[in-house]
Amino acid sequence: MNSIKEVAVIGLGYIGLPTAAILASKGITVKGVDVSTRTVEAVNKGEVPFVEPALGEFVAEAVSQGTLSASFETPEAEAYIVAVPTPFNEDHSADLSYIEAAADGIAPKLKGGELVILESTSPPGATEHMAEYLLSKRPDLSKDNLLIAHCPERVLPGYVMEELVTNDRIVGGITPEAADKARELYETFCEAAILTTDAKTAEMAKLVENSYRDVNIAFANELSVISDKLGIDVWELINLANRHPRVNILRPGPGVGGHCIAVDPWFIVAAAPEESGLIKMARDTNDAKPNWVINKVKEATKAEDFNGKVAVMGLAFKANIDDMRESPAIAITRKLAEGNPDVEFLAVEPHVEVLPKQLGDISNLTMVSTEDALQDASVVTLLVDHDQFKAVPATALAGKAVVDTRGLWR
Repeated sequence: MNSIKEVAVIGLGYIGLPTAAILASKGITVKGVDVSTRTVEAVNKGEVPFVEPALGEFVAEAVSQGTLSASFETPEAEAYIVAVPTPFNEDHSADLSYIEAAADGIAPKLKGGELVILESTSPPGATEHMAEYLLSKRPDLSKDNLLIAHCPERVLPGYVMEELVTNDRIVGGITPEAADKARELYETFCEAAILTTDAKTAEMAKLVENSYRDVNIAFANELSVISDKLGIDVWELINLANRHPRVNILRPGPGVGGHCIAVDPWFIVAAAPEESGLIKMARDTNDAKPNWVINKVKEATKAEDFNGKVAVMGLAFKANIDDMRESPAIAITRKLAEGNPDVEFLAVEPHVEVLPKQLGDISNLTMVSTEDALQDASVVTLLVDHDQFKAVPATALAGKAVVDTRGLWR
């Protein structure tokens, strides 16, 4: 039975805010912490600063009921959930500076007995590192009077509020007591199984899940390159192969994006470089796919009837969201525009109103509507299979060179 009534969530991004909102919906007082003025102001107004279906209802209700608020300062609480970014460095090792910054805010507030949960996807040993870092700031405390655990998120953007409830969770504790206490907290909203283990195994489980997916995506992406060379329709090929009862090949794309699949496998490679050859090869294969797409677009612009305009359909890392983290579409668009200054690029992203900051400084790139892009460009490049793009009629593509990386218009 959960006894925790006050929780501080450090980091109100794509995982932290949904977690804060769903805890608050269960009557727990949740105080969110973020460094972004836009995020803090939006949450305190009962609004969501990014696109995630159903989250807005949870946030608005929790704020109106007084169970959810946001600030820049870490408050005192009975439990802390750390949901901050964990990017990788140039050598693909994990950058734990955001976790350490969160711990800097938590350490002065500790009295002993609090539960501290790391939700950020992390390399093996990161939870132990956070524990040691906290204790280095508070030598008056010890592991005996702090409960520290890791509980990685396992949700799909676009379905987060549903999957927080229905997906199994893994909780790994520095101690069994920490794992049990964290499990009790998550049981307030999670209706699926909550499995306890040690912290390092929980960290590795999340990395393994995403590496498994990365390897399978790499197989599909490699098939698309091979099929193109051999003059085979990869979409038909995969559909036929998948008729085998024990074959389920994924659909290829322009690369791999998001903060999880494009990042997590590198943590395994960094932890065991000699033993992770297959995982590294999959990463290299998926990281190479954007350049293949770029070359296909360049080929299309060499046609005699090219009018100097290329439409780039989609900038997010996956369909029907506004999340641009590690998006291959962003990388492709930037390299295309910078490498072809005499070509006008028309970007379409129905889930944002202006070009993201990663692309805002490119003079030959503008944001336009779907209709304008299809009307003006003679080369159309589909990078994200948003629902809005599925509705594009074949007549709108007639006479145009189409580079369809998602098989949406075949």
